[in-house]
Order: sequence, then structure tokens, then C-alpha cells
Amino acid sequence: MSYGQRVLRHKALAALLLVCPVGALAEEVTILALGDSLTAGYGLPTESGLVPQLENWLRGQDEDVSIINAGVSGDTTRGGLSRVEWSLTPEVDAMIVTLGGNDVLRGVDPASSRENLDGILDIADARGLPVLLVGLPASANFGAEFKAAFDRIHPELAEEHGALYEPNFFEALLAEDGTADASRRYMQPDGIHPNAEGVQRIVERLGPRVQELIARVE
Repeated sequence: MSYGQRVLRHKALAALLLVCPVGALAEEVTILALGDSLTAGYGLPTESGLVPQLENWLRGQDEDVSIINAGVSGDTTRGGLSRVEWSLTPEVDAMIVTLGGNDVLRGVDPASSRENLDGILDIADARGLPVLLVGLPASANFGAEFKAAFDRIHPELAEEHGALYEPNFFEALLAEDGTADASRRYMQPDGIHPNAEGVQRIVERLGPRVQELIARVE
């Protein structure tokens, strides 16, 4: 950029500041991603995990956003509830909650999982923070009654609290017939966690929902 161009740019910026108070200019939105190993980026290089890929995708859409990775591998809804208050530092403007998978793996009573998630959302409500609640359908390992009770938790709580809701974290990895037919291509060898390419697909689906969340920030 030439000296003349720099001068013109500085003059334009000065004029903008005269018209618009500094406080009126757009500020970076900070989002807390509260979750388990799926959020933490288990088994992946740091840059390939969910949070870095999601943040990069959003910035590619001209969103001025920063995402705090509050994912803890092995965490349950109870663990999320125990740490959500100190995780919500003053700069946080919104929250993504992706918890419940480990509750299912451990056979935690769905009533307990519901109570914990409800508590997390209560805390967000008290602070006036918009939330995107990301669900994960239960397996049938503990029976149809367990699965039905768990699968109701996320959509019902999202409706009760007025939160945004994404039904299935792994939706982008499902085959056209709705079956999980991507275990080898998009999953790590453990069959539980997505690989880098799988995370990319998840981000492409989840990203627009996070843009809706950003739009709710006042």
C-alpha cells in the first residue's frame, strides 16, 4: 500500500470514528464450547479438533469470533454442571453445550442427565447467554425405555429454555439412509471419535447453527 493510500485509509477511519462511537463498532463474540472429548478434539492434532476448525470456518464466513475450548475428555453432564460457572468467564457472550455421550456409555439414569443439563441451562439463562444445545441419540444398549428417555432430554430442554438445538452431533457423518455408514472413512479406529475429515464435515453442518447463535448475542 502506498503512502497516499495509507493517508486516505487513515482519513476514512477517522471519519468513521467521528460518525460512529467506538462502542457502536462490532466487537468480537466469545463463545464457550462446553463438552467432552468430541469438543476437546480427542486423538487429533490441536489444529484439527472441533474448536479450531469451527472457529476457522466461522472466520471464513466473516464472523469476528473466538471460541474457548472447554471440552474435557470423559466428562459427563454432571461434570459439565460442576464446572460451568467458573468456565463462564466475563468475556463469554454465548455457549455451545455438547454433553451426554459419556452418560450414555456409562448407563447414567436419564433423569440425572436431564437434571444436570437443566442446571447448566439455568446458569446460562441467569447470565442472559444464548445457548446452542447439541444432542446425541442414545444407543439401544440399555434398552428401548432408556433410549426413549434419553433422546427426549435435549429437544425438550432446548424448547423449555428457548435454546437453539442441533439434534445429532454426528448427523453430517450419516449415510443417505440415516445409518452410521462412515465409521472407517470419517472415524478414528476407536469408532467413537471423528477423524480430521469427519470433524470438517461436522463443522460444515454445525457452522450455520453457530452463526444463528452469534446472531442472538446482544
